[in-house]
Amino acid sequence: MGKKVLIISSDNTGHGHKSITESLCEKIRMAAEIEVHVVDGFSLGGNPLLNIGKTYGPITRKSENLWEMVFNFSADNPTLINKFIEILIKNNFLKLLDEVKPDMILCVHPNFNGSILNILEKQSIKIPFITLIADLVNISPLWADKRADYIISPTIEARDKCIGYGVPAENIKVLGFPVRSSFFRNSSNKKVSYLSGTPLKCLIMSGGEGVGNMKNIAEILLDHFDSKVKIVAGRNAKLKTMLEQSLKSKYGDKVEIYGFTKNIQDLMFESDIAFTRGSPNVMFEAVSSNTPIIITGALPGQEEDNPAFAEKLNLGVICKDTSEIKPTITQLLENNAEKLNNIINCQRNFIKPQVSEEIIQFILEVENRFEWNLELAKSV
Repeated sequence: MGKKVLIISSDNTGHGHKSITESLCEKIRMAAEIEVHVVDGFSLGGNPLLNIGKTYGPITRKSENLWEMVFNFSADNPTLINKFIEILIKNNFLKLLDEVKPDMILCVHPNFNGSILNILEKQSIKIPFITLIADLVNISPLWADKRADYIISPTIEARDKCIGYGVPAENIKVLGFPVRSSFFRNSSNKKVSYLSGTPLKCLIMSGGEGVGNMKNIAEILLDHFDSKVKIVAGRNAKLKTMLEQSLKSKYGDKVEIYGFTKNIQDLMFESDIAFTRGSPNVMFEAVSSNTPIIITGALPGQEEDNPAFAEKLNLGVICKDTSEIKPTITQLLENNAEKLNNIINCQRNFIKPQVSEEIIQFILEVENRFEWNLELAKSV
């Protein structure tokens, strides 16, 4: 009989948690020994908690300062947040456990680590619990509950943060950031050549919520470079309409505007450069597609150190202000795009296509170890 894994994810707080879950599920479907059940953690709290989760998009689009306050409050008060969510989800979570009867729980959202561990502890329920961190550097203490059997970290930086929060180093496994297989190119010989008569193909995006100075970035590219621009406005329908009205009439076929799209990997494959904010999911998807990134901003809190992380590894460059875009692009394209091609090579050496498989294998090893320990305890 296959092992049942319950994944606690989120559908409405950006697209990153859902993408990570999908990257794992596509590999789990290939493993006959695993059965997976995915639940949106916010749904366990009914409409009150679901509505809280749905505020993520409007807040991050309209008020980064408010989001910073929310992030800092939760980071400063993890025990309070855990207790609050525990109260909201307890009944539905226990009902879910009874229905699914999982052999293991994998949590990919910070709001449900401590709350679920509280419930399991108080109910004396023994189920292996693993946290999969979905941020890169500046992680919230909500990720770092030392009662978890293991914490899977995408980076050494996130691991060190966990240790600083009191998690034993031996309980942390650094495996990388899981990305859906569709983002990995079949060919590894990509090279950008910026010659006269060859338009620079640019992609501008800003995560699933569509935030940032997309219009200004597009205008700089189209006014100063021989370029074609594709813009992904995400779920931000108002932004999509505004961009269409302001850019299409002026630039015509040189610019294309998209809403939320499921084939973002194809747009990356077709692009020489991708402009994005410091979302870990978007950054790693672009790197996996071997598309150099120009990071134009980051949400305060969990994303604020991600741009420096990418630049340090030469996976992309930072443009904190739109005034820096023209000189940055000029430098990247000098000497027939020498710096741009160096980024492509660094990305190729950095990315690990097998991360999802390694996470699944580690989960199975933990579950088998837990099962063996139970059998050993019974025999004593």
